[in-house]
Amino acid sequence: MPSRKEVINKTKEYVRSRLGKETTGHDWWHAFRVWQMARYIAKKEGGDLLTIELAALLHDIADWKFNKGKKYLGSKLIKDLLGKLKVDGEIIKNVCEVIENMSFSLTGARAKSRMKTKEGKIVQDADRLDALGAIGIARTFATGSFFGRPIFNPEIKIEKRVEDFRKRDSYSAIHHFYDKLLLLKNLMNTKTGKKLAGERHKFLEKYLKQFFKEWNLK
Repeated sequence: MPSRKEVINKTKEYVRSRLGKETTGHDWWHAFRVWQMARYIAKKEGGDLLTIELAALLHDIADWKFNKGKKYLGSKLIKDLLGKLKVDGEIIKNVCEVIENMSFSLTGARAKSRMKTKEGKIVQDADRLDALGAIGIARTFATGSFFGRPIFNPEIKIEKRVEDFRKRDSYSAIHHFYDKLLLLKNLMNTKTGKKLAGERHKFLEKYLKQFFKEWNLK
């Protein structure tokens, strides 16, 4: 197997080549931030660093939103890439398991986390943290634009429980705050993730307060 540094560098090149022109907020720089955040959390929480780094870099390589719902396409691409890099088979298996259980859903939000490993919990926290705070707000509007959603539709009631926000008619970017972003703080896995999420969650609340103040001319 090549050195850890070589494996990471080759993986970074691969991810950047696939996601470099992505414009929905799931681009190379999102992967980069999740990678950096996962490394930061791992320093405080532990875990196998190579598994954490590879899962963080590759977690959106075949996101369902951009591959016609093919949930397991990512695992195939990852196995092909890491196999060519001669990464240990057990590590490849662990990376794929993490990525297959990363996605957020409201059904999943009510259930116990499917993440069983420390590595998976760290990477999931890192990904969710990037959906919070100032960057999370920016990504929400970028993704909303991709799906043709308006900034806000006041004719649709804001609810905190929607079974499948992807299918909601006239869904808006602001509704997404209530259907996902504001739920994330209570779904964090690690002590470090929970602390960071608390700070970013407050920023979301502050932003929404200002948004509705301007929207309602108050």
